[in-house]
Amino acid sequence: MQAMVLDGVVPYPDEFAERYREKGYWTGQTHSDLLFASAADHADEVAVIAGDRRITYARLAADVSLLAGGFDALGIRRGDRVVVHLPNVPEFVEVVFALFDIGAIPVLALASHRRSEIEYFIEHTGARAYVTIDRHDGFDGAATAAELRETQPTLEHTVIVSSHGGGTDLARLMAGPALPRARRSLPEDVAFLQLSGGTTGRPKLIPRTHDDYLYSVRESDALCGVTDRTVQLVGLPISHNFTMSSPGILGVLAAGGTLVLAANGTPDVAFPLIEEHRVTQAALVPSLALAWLNSALRSRYDLGSLETILVGGAKFSAAAARRVGPELGCGLQQVFGMAEGLVNYTRRGDDEDTIVATQGRPISPDDEVRVVDDDDRDLPDGEEGHLLVRGPYTIRGYYRAPDHNARSFTADGFYRTGDVVRRDARGYLTVVGRSKDQINRGGEKISPEEIENLILGHDAIHDVSVVGVPDESLGERTKAYVIRRDESDGQPSVLGLRRFLRDRGLAPYKIPDLIEFVTEFPLTGVGKTSKRDQRVKGR
Repeated sequence: MQAMVLDGVVPYPDEFAERYREKGYWTGQTHSDLLFASAADHADEVAVIAGDRRITYARLAADVSLLAGGFDALGIRRGDRVVVHLPNVPEFVEVVFALFDIGAIPVLALASHRRSEIEYFIEHTGARAYVTIDRHDGFDGAATAAELRETQPTLEHTVIVSSHGGGTDLARLMAGPALPRARRSLPEDVAFLQLSGGTTGRPKLIPRTHDDYLYSVRESDALCGVTDRTVQLVGLPISHNFTMSSPGILGVLAAGGTLVLAANGTPDVAFPLIEEHRVTQAALVPSLALAWLNSALRSRYDLGSLETILVGGAKFSAAAARRVGPELGCGLQQVFGMAEGLVNYTRRGDDEDTIVATQGRPISPDDEVRVVDDDDRDLPDGEEGHLLVRGPYTIRGYYRAPDHNARSFTADGFYRTGDVVRRDARGYLTVVGRSKDQINRGGEKISPEEIENLILGHDAIHDVSVVGVPDESLGERTKAYVIRRDESDGQPSVLGLRRFLRDRGLAPYKIPDLIEFVTEFPLTGVGKTSKRDQRVKGR
């Protein structure tokens, strides 16, 4: 079998790939190998809990093989792209591993995405299949899938999962013979396409290989103490990079632990599950961590099984971080990473000041981290600068995005993260802010340009500028400054503009939290809209 060459993917240079293999970072394991190895070692142990369902490792592996057989019968082959658009349900785990098993490439959409985003993913990747749920959070997946079949020429198959579990489409896929175990992909192949928040228009797609991604998973397990006795609450969106790999669902499955799937991570949902299933670990974004800390429900449930919460996705304030141990009775690990690669953790043995005031240090000795000024000159420790990185699990380019790649990567392969950080002498990073014009709303990355382009499609709008403004709970909220057209007959209201965006299929979390109608924008000295002044005004 030869390595798969996927058009639009920037590979690791040969000399770097060889070095990462020689040092043992890339071990030659695929995601399919990971699951079936755990199934062999932990066959009768529970892998996934969801509501009343208890799925053992043996059952999970058997279902994956049946689904793989069903996808194979549809003609889905190695390298084919399949958009997977599911919430936190067991079928997500089964479907993505079935696709891994046949060498197909899942394109991991978020459950909060709507037709606008899904249509783009299918068009951009040439996806042959789309897997979604019939209904979820007001979204009619079955109707959307039917519409997309009519409008997307590459889309040959749609698979609808029932919100009650399974469904007729899955039943048909699993009705045939299981696919026999065999290696159908290579470790250096692209395993899946993940989403970047993006700063210019649509989300960029991130190609992750089996080798590079699973190195990050293994190291995360070691640093976070994940073992076969770990019981992890999965309350963040299951296809997020954080939820997948830090240490995430893959880390728990690799170790033979148990995943407890939750519809979300709010206290009313999470706390009963922690008590019932003796959850030991949970991953939260800062807004959820604050919700846990401030919830009156804490006294009603036994949270004593919790050993660690991992907080990432946005910067966690030091004041809130200091409350975790005394109020939740568990340890805290801060996580700072990105779907493009680099992951940093505070270590479990770190002193309190390090844990609460920094976002950790990189997981690999071969994470090459640079902190530079505006001219890419390296800065000494302690000074604030732009974060650049390359390493054994940081991508070398986005998928089919040469223009973005020219801006986002240096000539020698360092990824420009867009973060402004300060590094200390030990290598620990403290996040200061963002240099890219991206909004981080509670861990969800939002592109202002995407929202601006949609609002400009309204006949009554002259101009719009979307910025992030500080928010104590979410880190940032979105605010749209809107200039109406004087000649328009109808003057859109705040509610009307939000309804307009919903009707265009924009994901709910991207709809601006604040909308202010203005007659002009502040300008910079060269006549451009001053988003800095708008951010200051929006405080």
